[in-house]
Amino acid sequence: MNNPNPSHDESILILDFGSQVTQLIARRLRESGVFCEIVPYFKAEEALAARRPNGVILSGGPSSATQSDTPRAPQSLFEMGIPILGICYGQQAMCEQLGGRVEASDDQEFGRAFVEVSDDCPLFDGVWQSEQRHQVWMSHGDRVIDLPPGFRVVGTSENCPFAIVADDARRFYGVQFHPEVIHTPDGTALLRNFSHNIAGCKGSWSMAAFRHEAEARVKAQVGDGKVICGLSGGVDSSVVAILLHEAIGDQLTCVFVDHGLLRQGEAEEVVALFKEHYNLSLVHRDASQLFLTKLEGVSDPEQKRKIIGATFIDVFEEEANRIGGADFLAQGTLYPDVIESVSPSGGPSATIKSHHNVGGLPARMNMELVEPLRELFKDEVRDLGRTLGLPESLVGRHPFPGPGLAIRCPGEISGEKLEILRKADAVYLDEIRKAGLYDVIWQAFAAILPVRTVGVMGDQRTYDYICALRAVTSTDGMTADYYPFDHDFLGRVSTRIINEVRGINRVVYDVTSKPPGTIELE
Repeated sequence: MNNPNPSHDESILILDFGSQVTQLIARRLRESGVFCEIVPYFKAEEALAARRPNGVILSGGPSSATQSDTPRAPQSLFEMGIPILGICYGQQAMCEQLGGRVEASDDQEFGRAFVEVSDDCPLFDGVWQSEQRHQVWMSHGDRVIDLPPGFRVVGTSENCPFAIVADDARRFYGVQFHPEVIHTPDGTALLRNFSHNIAGCKGSWSMAAFRHEAEARVKAQVGDGKVICGLSGGVDSSVVAILLHEAIGDQLTCVFVDHGLLRQGEAEEVVALFKEHYNLSLVHRDASQLFLTKLEGVSDPEQKRKIIGATFIDVFEEEANRIGGADFLAQGTLYPDVIESVSPSGGPSATIKSHHNVGGLPARMNMELVEPLRELFKDEVRDLGRTLGLPESLVGRHPFPGPGLAIRCPGEISGEKLEILRKADAVYLDEIRKAGLYDVIWQAFAAILPVRTVGVMGDQRTYDYICALRAVTSTDGMTADYYPFDHDFLGRVSTRIINEVRGINRVVYDVTSKPPGTIELE
């Protein structure tokens, strides 16, 4: 098979029509050992020619297949002889392109629904049997009303007569529901049936193979050049740093910029781990006062992000010049960053990722990007870190955004507020660890609200800040639910924060959930 990536001898290509949950399709497939890539529908022909995948999945999307100017797959795809699975809008677009008919329906289905399986199908092997009813997650207004030639119906729902369709001869399948979300309990098994049983993938993709390939690619790209890496101490940049250190040794210099917005003791931990334990060439620049001066009087969160991002680049450039320049800049761009930067629906990525350098660097820096993690999701980066031998205390660390505490301190920032926040956050995480919950929770943090409240402590009135606590569980970093602490835990942590952190007189807990499609959990 003509595949430019040697460890990706088998793959599934996902054509993105703009669904909020397209990334989840890729996550489910990779969990079963199948490498897959997401490309926007308008780049499909180029991707199909370059990769020759084992199969193709057409994602959902916000458009209507009843309109002629909405996204479509290349017509040539249906003549390539490879299996195709259409999901939601992807099913509708495939049916419409192959001679079926789609209509806008008054009977919409959003949320939990049930499908009746009416016939056997390779998509269901070992998972569903005919004449059974199964829970799925629907999100559609349009529906297929006439099938293309060669298709048969194998499942229906209350409002969808063609909820599951199949053309067994051509190995084309379509489902109106979303198997990729956890709200479809058997969805992962259905996707595995498509990738393994129908498309013939063996599930041989592994993190060990990725590591060796990534190191080889870095060596080929860098040659004898010098690389500078922005090290934040987070999982992504740490994995990049160690991967590059393994690949190119002393050609790498890491720069750790302390912007004064880190958690308690974090700067000291980063320097100790990478300079002393790994013996990396590490430059530590304390620029905290510079960042705080730039942020003085700024309350708009997006403006904060832009100031922090621009200042970081300025400081980084200064340090690069001080060490004699570099040919390459390494950074921890992940696959979700890449996908969002080319979103076919023109989604919120430009705003959400304003503190990343996805898409390029300022021309004046005259450095080429090295992004060895750009094919990986967050939890895959953790697995790579374990493969590289990074300590679990670092690999399992909760995600921490680039702007740091700046976005956990709404309103204007001051040194005093940041110190209050650091202490409260440290108490909160300490109690979570003592309760044995740190590895159960995907992300937990404290925030200082931009309001003060009157309280009574002892015999005195106080006028201090409110501390908000947040903890979420997540399997993929794209959807989340709040962690259900018991009242005893919340009582303990609240009492400790109020007793140990001057400047806080009230603690609240955030029970907001993040539905499918949410990108950040800050």
